[in-house]
Amino acid sequence: MQYISQLSNNNILWVAILSWFVAQALKVLVTLIYEHKLDLRQFFASGGMPSSHSSFVVALTMSIGQVYGYDHVLFAITAVFSFIVMYDAANVRLEAGKQAAIINQIIEVLEDPNLNPEERLKEILGHTPLQVLAGAILGIIVAMVFFGG
Repeated sequence: MQYISQLSNNNILWVAILSWFVAQALKVLVTLIYEHKLDLRQFFASGGMPSSHSSFVVALTMSIGQVYGYDHVLFAITAVFSFIVMYDAANVRLEAGKQAAIINQIIEVLEDPNLNPEERLKEILGHTPLQVLAGAILGIIVAMVFFGG
């Protein structure tokens, strides 16, 4: 049972999770402000403002930098990991979302009675660069507030 104690005391992990949680909660708030509706499904949604993926990995990276130093190998590893996640969110997943939107339009045009509308592809998969940047800034802020700096 030592691993449970170790996990519960892993502040770096908890700060990253907190940053993800705050980003997801902000998605609900942003939807409320801009669309004037309380959509709690946004808390579990991917895509949107801010990027919780970016917030999560940047909080992890910054926390490691604060605890172990910015010249530590763990910081370098997580920084590279963060860049890959953010690139993927702003490029690969964003383009996949655009493709899903086009495929859904094709399905509508075909009006095939055998196609189930519930099988539509999820269109909001990725993030704009601004959403990724906002998530990264949120991750930095959460880590700095928790670990000081």
